[in-house]
This record gives sequence, structure tokens and C-alpha cells, in this order.
Amino acid sequence: MELWNSSLGNDFILMGILNDSGSPKLLCATVAVLYMLALTSNGLLLLVITMDVRLNVPMYLLLRQLSLMDLLFTSVVTPKALVDFLHQENTISFGGCALQMFLALTLGGAEDLLLAFMAYDRYVAICHPLSYMVLMRPRVCWLMVVTSWILASLSALGHTLYTIHFPFCMSREIRHLLCEIPPLLKLACADTSRYELMVYVTGVTFLLLPLSVIVASYILILFTVLYVPSKEGRQKALVTCSSHLTVVGMFYGAATFMYVLPSSFHSPKQDNIISVFYTIITPALNPLIYSLRNKEVLWALRRVLGKYMLPTSSTL
Repeated sequence: MELWNSSLGNDFILMGILNDSGSPKLLCATVAVLYMLALTSNGLLLLVITMDVRLNVPMYLLLRQLSLMDLLFTSVVTPKALVDFLHQENTISFGGCALQMFLALTLGGAEDLLLAFMAYDRYVAICHPLSYMVLMRPRVCWLMVVTSWILASLSALGHTLYTIHFPFCMSREIRHLLCEIPPLLKLACADTSRYELMVYVTGVTFLLLPLSVIVASYILILFTVLYVPSKEGRQKALVTCSSHLTVVGMFYGAATFMYVLPSSFHSPKQDNIISVFYTIITPALNPLIYSLRNKEVLWALRRVLGKYMLPTSSTL
């Protein structure tokens, strides 16, 4: 069988969910609305946290990074999917596919680690409030952020280089919304079983270790909250934690399905639905989950918007 990836001039064809849908125009419009929502909500959250000095605390520094990752993650995938559908052109170059895979893996892995660090932040804030500004001082927060980016990018680089080194057959159709490891390996002409096992082990390690940190943090938080004498204090702690747990549930549920479940549980249609969930839907919902249930963010949003709108209205 002829191999075709000996030259970087060859292209893949991304057969995403928009092409297989029964109502592609409606789905395209929905995806466009969700993307605009993700851009607006994450952009506003970034602006508010950056501009309002009252939010210059560790919790919101980490939340700002989460919004940045969500904004970049959805922008790696969604604009191309929409443009391809509108222009009826679904090709992506070999180098473009590798770049998209690297960026998606980096941003997904960084968010995975960051969510674990955010759980630790909540644990320190609730269980050790008197030591919070010492244990979560700015240098520690930035170390968490840098660690998330570096470990995720190194893992993504290794997986990307190893995935694209395989020879691919004449079939160029990737039955997926974006270039990811599982659907791409289905096009390889070589035996990929050992590498699929390595991807599985890496996925379990990268997902379950941070998830165990999150679970342990919230178990300790729960025991602490039960002994809080004030009902208002318990409610505030639970609301803050519930927002984070909702985001964790959405992200880890989709990522576990994609990278931990054996390939026998996968189908192109299911994988496409899951990919839409964590690349388009989740980035749009995350800032709403945090902002709508967080009074400090809502008050800061009013202050920042009022600061920019009041001078304009006064000149009319």
C-alpha cells in the first residue's frame, strides 16, 4: 500500500461533526454562537480580573489562567471548523495537523494540571485560612502556572512528534473535528499497539493523578466545612467549591472518555460529540459557571464596565 506522508506537502481531510450532521447549517450557527460566547465571556473575565485590584488574589490569578487556556483552546479548533464548513474545504496540511495536535494537547494538559492546583488553592483557603497568603503567595501561584504550561507542552511535544512519525496510508480522512492522537493513529500503516498503550498509560497518569489531588482536596474540605459554625460561611465555601467541581466534572469526564477508555468503546460519532463538548461547549460555559455564582466577580464586572461606560455617557 502506498504511503503518502513522506512529504509535508500532503494534506489530511478533517471530517468533523459539521459534515456528518443532519442539520449542518443549524449546527454551524450553534457552534458560531458558542464560540462568540466563549470569546466574550472569557475575554470579559480576563479583563475584569486584570483590571480590578480587589481580584489580585491567588484564586483569581489561577482563574485568569483557566480563562486564557479556554480561550486559546477553543480558538485552536473552532474558527477552522467554521471556515472549512463555510468554504466547503476540509483539508489541513500535514504540518498544520501536527501544530493543531500540539496546541490542543498542550492546552488540554495545562488545564488538567491547573484544575488540580485550583483544588489545592481551595483546600488551603478553607482548611488553612490563616496561612493562606503564605502558602499561596504570588511566587507559589506563578510556579503552579508555569509548571502546568511546561509539563503539558513537553508531554504534547513528545506525543506529537511520535504520532506524526508513523507512515500513513492513502486514506487521508480523519473522522474527527480536529487532529488528535486516537483518530490519527487509525490511519497509520504501521503497528501502533505499543504506542496506543503508551498513550493510554500517559492519559491515565496525566488525568488520574491530578484528579486524585482534586478528590483528596475536596474530601478534606468537606470535613472542614462540616465543622464551620456559621451557616453563611458553609454556604459561601460550598458555592465556591461547587463552581470548581462543575468545571472539573465537565473537563475530566470528556478527557477520560477520549484518552482513558479503551479504543473498543470509541466510535467516530461519539468521539466527535465529545470533542465538541470539551473544545467548544466547555470553554463557553466555564466563565459563566464561575462568574454567575461568584458575587465578587459580578461586582468587579459592574465596577469595570461602569468605569468605561460612565465617562462615555457623561459626554452625551
